[in-house]
Amino acid sequence: MLQKIQLALSVGLAVITCLLLSPDEAFSQDPFYQGKTLTIIQSRRPGGTGDMRVRAIVPLLKKHIPGHPNIVMRYMPGAGGAKAANHLYRAARPNGLIIANTSVGMTVKGVVGAAGVRYDLKKFIYLGSPYSTNFSMLITWKEAGFNSLKKLQAASGVRIGGQSVGFITYIEGRVFAYFLDLKDPVFVTGYGGAEMDLALQRGEIDGRSNAGETILRRQPQWVEKDLIDIHAALESPKGFRFKHPAFDSVPALETFVRTEKEREVLSLARSFRYAGTPWIAPPGVPKERAEILQAAMRKTLKDPEFFQRYEKLTGAVPTPLLPEEQTKAIRGFPRDPEVLSVIKKLAGPGALPPR
Repeated sequence: MLQKIQLALSVGLAVITCLLLSPDEAFSQDPFYQGKTLTIIQSRRPGGTGDMRVRAIVPLLKKHIPGHPNIVMRYMPGAGGAKAANHLYRAARPNGLIIANTSVGMTVKGVVGAAGVRYDLKKFIYLGSPYSTNFSMLITWKEAGFNSLKKLQAASGVRIGGQSVGFITYIEGRVFAYFLDLKDPVFVTGYGGAEMDLALQRGEIDGRSNAGETILRRQPQWVEKDLIDIHAALESPKGFRFKHPAFDSVPALETFVRTEKEREVLSLARSFRYAGTPWIAPPGVPKERAEILQAAMRKTLKDPEFFQRYEKLTGAVPTPLLPEEQTKAIRGFPRDPEVLSVIKKLAGPGALPPR
């Protein structure tokens, strides 16, 4: 009997203490993100395809995070995505209120150990990607006069545009130049994606790498009025093509491969695109908050409204990569030293590696 009375008193005292200290917490608990602001760092300038991909996600992410936080964007271009990744890894508070969407270049630089990388790819918390396919092409402006692959290969000093050293468009421009045997190509950087389109039209550059859906969304007249020449395509994964009659006969870069080692180089370059543009949280975010963010991204990437927004803003159909799939893809990249040496040179500022 005495034990029952003592137990009842203990329970009663615990309830009273909870009510006195925190009445709200005694019966309910507000979601962590309620009333807070989630900052998304983008490793690019606003207005390009990457920015549109993020904007397709943001309203749905807010919808699916319990507490529906405010979401703000912070743009941090530079070093092919490594600048934003370094900041997230080294400077951002791991409180679950700062995440990033970086470029594929950040993944490439992390895998090859490029100069300036101050992050460990394996330690980020991966949240997923809205796409895992890509169809890039090397295009030149019609007035540049390279209306055949032979003319392009015979020319010296063809100017190919890119955002920054290590950015994926820059890397793919160099991958095209490498496999197509261009003579002493010049890589001109410092553009945003849309700015590069204007540079091409103004004659500041001769060509660039660009995705099929981006061309048709942003510059459909280039195809409709035959204003560009298309020389080769990089399919990610192999065999994937963005459907359009103008792209059907474009030769795949695979047809220019000479050796098995080159095939491995191209395969690794292609696999970077499969990992998508990583949405990441910094190491050290509390487990429960990381799981909230990952669960919200899973729901977002499966939400029919997201599919509608993505297609409207980018002109492409999303091919989502869920958090666990992205984690596995990035941590599973092959690490053959000889292949990585070639990729490192292709992603860097120096001359192209010899074939």
